[in-house]
Amino acid sequence: MRQTPFGRASTHVSFAAKLGLAACAIAFGAIAADVQAKPKRALASLSPEVATKSYATKPTLAWVRFCQRMPEECTVDISEPATIELTDATRDTIVRINREVNHAIKPKTDKAHWGVEDRWDFAEDGYGDCEDYQLVKRRRLVEAGLPRRAMRMTVVIDEEGLGHAVMMVRTDRGDFILDNKRDAVLPWYRTGYTFIKREGDEGTTWASLGGAVSSPVATAGR
Repeated sequence: MRQTPFGRASTHVSFAAKLGLAACAIAFGAIAADVQAKPKRALASLSPEVATKSYATKPTLAWVRFCQRMPEECTVDISEPATIELTDATRDTIVRINREVNHAIKPKTDKAHWGVEDRWDFAEDGYGDCEDYQLVKRRRLVEAGLPRRAMRMTVVIDEEGLGHAVMMVRTDRGDFILDNKRDAVLPWYRTGYTFIKREGDEGTTWASLGGAVSSPVATAGR
């Protein structure tokens, strides 16, 4: 198995994922056009980074509404670096916060939590679904001194063919994924997901990932 800067590509899953409730279903209508508009391409052999397509794409409606409530969370500061230097210290911080947040938040669907199908928010009350975990992780990593611009909210299709949100940490050693389904921080091409789009690092427009296909690995149940 290929070694990564975060150690072996373990598939150890978080406590929340073991409960079978940790996943969330991003409204599929919000990503269907991105999947259908362009063919899937296997990009893992080309680069350790997820290659973006040459066109911009729309974020999910739930993200737009989140930004209306919390614009400071969606502002891109182009004076910040677009990638993180992956030192031992930054690696340890990323792994620790990913694990801590996964274990601190109890999974709850948006429908049960907010009464709507898809809402992006911080898990202030200790409950949330996939995107809520990632927003908390990003806030904590920013507080730890990492540049927000290098941490991009990302929409994927998971191993069950459903919409899912993760956070992509862009580093000088490639793109890594923080996920509420597992405590291991994996390079994107080891997640088993199909990558649809992510926050842009130049402004509010998102970037298409063109349905980049990663290599399959064992993943947690939803």
